Amino acid sequence: MKLPSLAVCAVSLTLALSLHAAESAPPATLAAPGAKLERLATGFSFTEGPSADRDGNVYFTDQPNDRIVRWDATSNTTSDWLKPSGRANGTFFDRQGNLLACADEENQLWRISTDKKATVLVKDAGGKLLNGPNDLWIRPDGGLYFTDPLYKRPYWKRDPAMQQDGQHLYFLPPQGGVPARVDTALKQPNGIIGTPDGQTLYVADLGDSKTYAYRIQPDGSLTDRKLFCEMGSDGMTLDAEGNVYLTGKGVTVFDRTGKQLENFPVPEPWTANVTFAGKDRNLLFITAGRSIYGLRLRVKGAQ
Repeated sequence: MKLPSLAVCAVSLTLALSLHAAESAPPATLAAPGAKLERLATGFSFTEGPSADRDGNVYFTDQPNDRIVRWDATSNTTSDWLKPSGRANGTFFDRQGNLLACADEENQLWRISTDKKATVLVKDAGGKLLNGPNDLWIRPDGGLYFTDPLYKRPYWKRDPAMQQDGQHLYFLPPQGGVPARVDTALKQPNGIIGTPDGQTLYVADLGDSKTYAYRIQPDGSLTDRKLFCEMGSDGMTLDAEGNVYLTGKGVTVFDRTGKQLENFPVPEPWTANVTFAGKDRNLLFITAGRSIYGLRLRVKGAQ
């Protein structure tokens, strides 16, 4: 019997290893097979602040028109949910089903109940108005973090100058009270998201084109501040694999180490925010300019 040559054996081994690597390698994209970006609705002025309820419906803001709009995950339709809305910007649902909102008209934080009654949670810090709460995230025990950059609004009746001595990151304890500054070294903090276990917080410094990761302490303070990536973000979200989604020029995805995975282009000048929606939480819901978009992914949102 003639034995195969060493060259043939080497080629066979290489081919076998290549096939194994191809079978075990992760998909080249996070998008579901065959999925394409879909415009779900348009005709708004500037879409922002999306948050999904327990059923996967999304509540997002159209700040120039002073309204919160509800997108129905079953019928793929939109309807005004709250108008006026305190010029709501970033939002987040708490575990009781209340929608918390950065109410920019009076520079406050609101809790909006399911029957649409608003309660002011924060109206100032240190006896002075906030600059303009922009985005927030609620950790598992109910404590919340929010960013307070300055973006001058034409509808403000207040002095448009900066009210605080800088643009800071704040923490509000679960029992409420006075918000505490937990990072004062940011240039212009904006997007924010935390991990479901309440251990890690990501905060985007849009003014400095950076995003940082922190370790969350029980008292609300933050430690181990580390540069996560050299990119800022308007809004942020996380998927179940720990990947971080940043917005601006489309949606850019980073793995948990800060390595860029891919970018999903969006046909708008600016992509403002993003969340996971739908019954199965695998629809990447994107607010951008005058429209909202959806993209089916092979991963689900973090819960």
